[in-house]
Amino acid sequence: MNTHLIQKYNIPCPRYTSYPTVPYWEEDKFSYEKWLETLQQSFAESNSTEGISLYIHLPFCESLCTFCGCNKRITKQHSVETPYIDAVLKEWNLYCTQFQSKPILKEIHLGGGTPTFFSTENLKKLLNGIFEKSEIAQEHEFSFEGHPNNTTREHLQTLYDLGFRRVSFGVQDYSPTVQKAIHRIQSFENVKQVTDWSREIGYTSVSHDLIFGLPFQQLEDIFDTIEKTIYLKPDRLAFYSYAHVPWIKGNGQRGFKDEDVPKDEQKRDMYEKGKQLLLKKGYLEIGMDHFALESDSLYTSYKNNAMHRNFMGYTSSKTQLMIGLGVSSIGDTWYSFAQNEKTIEEYYKILEQDKLPITRGHLLNNEDLVIRKHILDLMCHFQTSWEEPENYFPEIAETLESLKEMESDGLVILHPQSIQVTEAGIPFIRNICMAFDLRLKRKSPETRLFSMAI
Repeated sequence: MNTHLIQKYNIPCPRYTSYPTVPYWEEDKFSYEKWLETLQQSFAESNSTEGISLYIHLPFCESLCTFCGCNKRITKQHSVETPYIDAVLKEWNLYCTQFQSKPILKEIHLGGGTPTFFSTENLKKLLNGIFEKSEIAQEHEFSFEGHPNNTTREHLQTLYDLGFRRVSFGVQDYSPTVQKAIHRIQSFENVKQVTDWSREIGYTSVSHDLIFGLPFQQLEDIFDTIEKTIYLKPDRLAFYSYAHVPWIKGNGQRGFKDEDVPKDEQKRDMYEKGKQLLLKKGYLEIGMDHFALESDSLYTSYKNNAMHRNFMGYTSSKTQLMIGLGVSSIGDTWYSFAQNEKTIEEYYKILEQDKLPITRGHLLNNEDLVIRKHILDLMCHFQTSWEEPENYFPEIAETLESLKEMESDGLVILHPQSIQVTEAGIPFIRNICMAFDLRLKRKSPETRLFSMAI
């Protein structure tokens, strides 16, 4: 890759899991009552046709991984499981009182933290409690994140029996030096075992998460990790850039020095050479940082222009309504976002008052909805268009002007009513989306908010 382009475009960028991005939410215009209004509206519009999605945050981990930016609580005391499951079920029951009919569950994702921190009995209690007040869509996709060190065959079988067919294992890197730095010691043998178990049980999609740009990571570590990954042949994988943001994440990312983290050309070289190895071995690039075999459902969805992106990441299909359950979870009615309390104690305290534990949110205006669609189209399909009048916005000329330099650099192709991201532009997709981010343009952050593009 052209090192000049790396230096030019390696600036702080949002990751665009939502638009507007969280720092630009207008919390003063949001209210609990308005969240409930948009929740009921979205449910009425979409439940019978699409169903709904649930993201359930299970925050507990037995040890701290220093690369992680998720909301988590470190503990070895498994007595925390039951009260947390009870609280999540109470939250779900509160949501169900807002619906005029039974919710139809299209997607469930268990994230963390470490979902497999929880016993199979408690996971069964959680999910059966969810199912009691809902119907399951015929074409549903239930998935969870598993830690290779503590995911048992019983975990996999229990969740399979409850309808789960997709599992994602956090691998990151197999180098002992890197694993020690990020406090995530796990062997290839452990990853192989849980991958093999998943296939034997019948999971149709096994995913591995890899990260480039980790402290002390070298190019040979990337090659070794990818070769081992290819040997296990997961159906899909994420090849993420490590977001080094210690000013946000605090001491968790201060177990190593800034100079220990690969930067700029070295980091992008890891991605480009890793990507070429994946492509050579039959993986296809879909979306930002994601790859899949041709047989995987996410690739099929990508080819059919049906892939979607939300707070759960890339998904095979879209639901208008996504409810976030658990501490710090974010819900999305399409017309508004709402985030739960970030501390477990506050989360419990609000639920005791028979209220949803929402702490902040944002109501999307008409402009937000238009811009959101363009950014989603770019992130999922590498193109967007404003041929339809409802997709036009007044600042489009200004947006195209700001993209001209990227066109000169071969990253996009501009048309009068659409743009297409080139293959060379895919690694810079976050930069391209920024050209559409009107809220960011109108108010540049005074302090550093986002990770670097590369």
